[in-house]
Amino acid sequence: MGGATTDRPHPHGPTVASAPGDLATILRRNIEAMRARREAEAKAAPLGDRIAQRITDFTGSLWFVYLHLILFGGWIVWNLWGPRPLRFDPSFVTLAMAASVEAIFLSTFVLISQNRIARLEDRRSELDLQINLLAEHEITRLIALTSRIAEHVGVPAEDPEIHELKRDVAPDAVLDRIVQTEETP
Repeated sequence: MGGATTDRPHPHGPTVASAPGDLATILRRNIEAMRARREAEAKAAPLGDRIAQRITDFTGSLWFVYLHLILFGGWIVWNLWGPRPLRFDPSFVTLAMAASVEAIFLSTFVLISQNRIARLEDRRSELDLQINLLAEHEITRLIALTSRIAEHVGVPAEDPEIHELKRDVAPDAVLDRIVQTEETP
């Protein structure tokens, strides 16, 4: 019975997945759209950002650690126990300088990548906010419509919060309240 599942139309609305764990068509479409968007953003990034991201990706890998273990370990072993006339950095000053310069550049690449990621996250947060505000508006309208239908058919609204839920949320007022609460000790 482990065959493929197919989507089937739901009698009261959109298509739903036919097996538990299967995603609804709309979710699969959204996931694909977001993946395509991420790929497009990565390709459209300026050359410097793409280079910084590749360097950051490599420096954040175990291969980078292994490479440094080999290079620095070899450097140290050679300059401690290698033939005396061939030891090129017995005090490790050159090694320390090279590691310091590398750290400066790597931290700069990491910051460039983090700034790019922060810009993308800001855009996604803005998208989340806009979608949430739209959903809040739609839910408020649905509550008001449902309340009118209930009144029309004679079903009393017993929940006192219904009147509060029918009111639109003012994002500016909510943000002002959050700021005010944060500033008050």
